[in-house]
Amino acid sequence: MAKSEASESGVVRLKTRPQFLFVRAGKSERRKALVVQARTRTGSPTIGAGFTATKKIGNAVIRNRAKRRLKEASRQLLPLHGVTGADYVFIARMDTATIGWQRLLDDMESALISLAKDFSAGTGPA
Repeated sequence: MAKSEASESGVVRLKTRPQFLFVRAGKSERRKALVVQARTRTGSPTIGAGFTATKKIGNAVIRNRAKRRLKEASRQLLPLHGVTGADYVFIARMDTATIGWQRLLDDMESALISLAKDFSAGTGPA
């Protein structure tokens, strides 16, 4: 996968449709504020992160706010709870733009921890 250079935290952005489709075939965790999809890949010591919000959650202003909140939350939590060599896609839900910041962080943290346990257990296709 061709990706941009890693940031200081070892997290790179997923930007192309094939990258998002690759992650979609992995594991998924749903929470009130977001959905996190994840899939491991071989040969890269970085963590991949992609962000998306569908038109169902609102107009462009709301979608952009939701994605900005997801990006900031993942910037804080991925280096702590993300699995090296895995790609993550964060999908905004109806409440992402308006839910309390601590609740968003808690939802994302619990989803990342649950996915990390799945990867360490070696279950499923991810």
